[in-house]
Order: sequence, then structure tokens, then C-alpha cells
Amino acid sequence: MRSSFLIVIFILSAQFGFSQYTGFTPVADLAKFSSAFAGASQKIRSIKSNFVQVKELSMLAEKITSKGKFLFKKESMVRMEYTQPFQYLMILNRDKIFVKDAQKENKVSAKSNKIFQQINQVMIDCMQGTILSNKDFQTRVFENKTAYLVEMVPVVKGLKAMFKYINVTVDKNDYSVNTIEMLELSGDNTTLRFSNKELNTNIEDALFNIK
Repeated sequence: MRSSFLIVIFILSAQFGFSQYTGFTPVADLAKFSSAFAGASQKIRSIKSNFVQVKELSMLAEKITSKGKFLFKKESMVRMEYTQPFQYLMILNRDKIFVKDAQKENKVSAKSNKIFQQINQVMIDCMQGTILSNKDFQTRVFENKTAYLVEMVPVVKGLKAMFKYINVTVDKNDYSVNTIEMLELSGDNTTLRFSNKELNTNIEDALFNIK
């Protein structure tokens, strides 16, 4: 089950260093960025996009690439449907989590496990523009001409034992998330890239149902 949630976080177009990001400079006014990010994200009621996930394992030279469809809807509803190279479904609906593959289905309450709560909150913060308000991380923000990069370094016990950092890039045009990168302490790296994003399109609540 742990690996299922690591897939969510994900979830950059290049391999960034931990303390230096080529082409990016520090954002001078963090309060202004935070306000603009949160304000723009409040206007986003839903997101529909394609995604590509690239998993780099420290013990393997070959990268594992998956593709699928991503849906987000307020409040706190996420659906990730993997279509290539295998069928896999994960749904986050507030504090409930559902995972389904070819062999089995799993349902769990995020409230039952602290780390599940923390990871679930990271995904929601990314989509709702509240990353800088998450006290589980120490954050720094950088920018280039087209995007912001939010570096999130965990400061709480559970997350510190799993992740070195989580990086999020945000489009400057509409403040939607472009990429999410997670580096584990083991050296494994997972990156999600979102494309063909459609904002505020109609998405049925039934797609997020967990029975």
C-alpha cells in the first residue's frame, strides 16, 4: 500500500539538484507569491489532464514510464487512472482512499494512518495552492520566465523518514501545477508531468465515488 501512495506524489521536466536549480532564481516576495498562488487556485474548481509518470529506481538503470488521466475537483477529490503500460486506478475523496489494480481493490481511511494523512494533504495542497501553508514542510520558492518552483523539505518525523524533498513547478500563466517531483531517501525518484490541462471543465462527482 505504501508504494501506491508514493505514486501519487510524484507527484520535473529535468533532474534538479537539492539546493541549486539551473535557470531559476529565488522569489523575492514570498508573501506576494503565496497570495497570488492561493487566489488563482481558488478560482480553479476542477482540473482534467493527461499525465506521464517516470519512476527512477536507485537499483536499476532503466526508467519506468507510465501514462494516464488525472482529474481533480474541489473539495479534495483526486482521481488518477493509469492506462499504460498497465491498468491502475487510485481515488482520493477527502479522507478516503481507493486503489484498484488487476488483482485486487483496497479501501482505507486516511485518518487511520498519519503518513497517509500527510501525503493526501500534499496532493490537495498542490492543487489548491496552499503549499506554503503546510507546516509539515520547510519551503523555498524560485522562478524563471515561465514557471515557479516550490521546494518542499519535510520537517516532521514520518515524512522525513521517506522523502528528501518534494518539488512542485507551477505555471505562471494560470498557477496550475505543471510537474511534481519526489526524491526518496533511498534514492528512488518519481516525477509526474501534467499536459493538455483543462481547467474548470465539468467533471461528474460519480467519478470520485468510493463505495
